[in-house]
Amino acid sequence: MSAAVSPSVELQCADGVSAPSGAQPEQWVVATLARVPGAQPGDVVLRLVANEESQALNHRYRGRDAPTNVLAFPAERLPGLPQETAGPLGDLVICVPLLLDEAAAQGKTPLAHLAHLVVHGTLHLLGFDHGNEADAEQMEPLEGEIMQSLGFADPYLPVCG
Repeated sequence: MSAAVSPSVELQCADGVSAPSGAQPEQWVVATLARVPGAQPGDVVLRLVANEESQALNHRYRGRDAPTNVLAFPAERLPGLPQETAGPLGDLVICVPLLLDEAAAQGKTPLAHLAHLVVHGTLHLLGFDHGNEADAEQMEPLEGEIMQSLGFADPYLPVCG
């Protein structure tokens, strides 16, 4: 019997950018993988950036000339890698200034919003999308379940205050 493989998360912070206190991105990725049937574990690079880098990447890869909260770059499975071997899952790029602005506007803590963006981005790495209503109706409740399993509020429910 082989031991369960746990993905690793490499956290990279661009100059002048840091993760909110208490960030546990590996735990968030593991929780996301656990809720998706058939999801293979894989390593994730999580890069926290400023507006300029987010905007440049968003323009280059999505044709949108503005920063965005999260970009997901799925990795291709390495040829010949045994199915039970963890390979790369992909890269997530999160724009911290935008994350902070959105968290304040939505009445959330920066930590809760970072967790949501990691969960959301990891689902994108697994092939989920929200480009149309049917896809969003599948992805958003799953995000809510994962966030609640991590001790955070469902990000799609209104914040009472």
